[in-house]
Amino acid sequence: MVLDKNTAKKTAELLLQINAIKLKPENPFTWASGWKSPIYCDNRIILSYPHIRNFVREEMAKQVESLYGKPDVIAGVATGAIGIGVLVADYLGLPFIYVRPEPKSHGRQNQIEGLLEHGQHVVVIEDLISTGKSSLNAVDALTLAGANIKGMLAIFTYGFDVATTNFKKKELELHTLSDYAHLVDQASETGYIKEQQMNTLLEWRKDPSQWNR
Repeated sequence: MVLDKNTAKKTAELLLQINAIKLKPENPFTWASGWKSPIYCDNRIILSYPHIRNFVREEMAKQVESLYGKPDVIAGVATGAIGIGVLVADYLGLPFIYVRPEPKSHGRQNQIEGLLEHGQHVVVIEDLISTGKSSLNAVDALTLAGANIKGMLAIFTYGFDVATTNFKKKELELHTLSDYAHLVDQASETGYIKEQQMNTLLEWRKDPSQWNR
C-alpha cells in the first residue's frame, strides 16, 4: 500500500531519471523466474546518487516512524536492501541487521547477520517486491529467531496479485514508497513512454507470467 501519493509520484520520477527502472516494451527482459517483462527495476543504483538516496532514506524513515513508532531494530533483506536499510537505521539511530536468502555454508553458518535479541520489534526494509517470496523468506528467518515483525517497507512494488496473496497469508503489513501504477502514470506524463508502450505495460501487468509467450 502506498501511503502518500506525492511521495509515490516523486519516487517514480526519481527512479526513472536515473534509469533505476528501465522500460523496454519492444525488447523485453527475462527475469530469473523465466518471466518475460517490458520492465526491469534495479534500485541498487539509488546508492550512487546522494540526493536521491537521501530522499529515499528520509521518506522511508518517516514512514517507519509514522506506521510503527520506533522499532528496536531495522532489518534489510540481502542483498538489494542492505544499503538502504543501513541508511534508514542510521537516520533513525537504530541497530541494523540483514538477512541472507539462506544460511552460509561455512563459518558460523548465519542467515541473520548482526545482533538480534529474542522478542525485539523489527521493521523489515526491502528495495523491491515482485512475488514477495524472497522478502517473506527473510521474515520467516527473523520470526524463527524470535523477532516480533512489525511490518515491511519497500521502495517499489509491481503490485502482483500473487504478492498480495502471499503477504495476506503471512498476515504481514506491506507499505511502499511507490508502485507500478504511479510509475506508468509518471512515465506517460513526462513523455518517457508513448501511448502504445504504455498499453503494452498495462497489458503485461494483467498476466505477467504468460505475457509474450
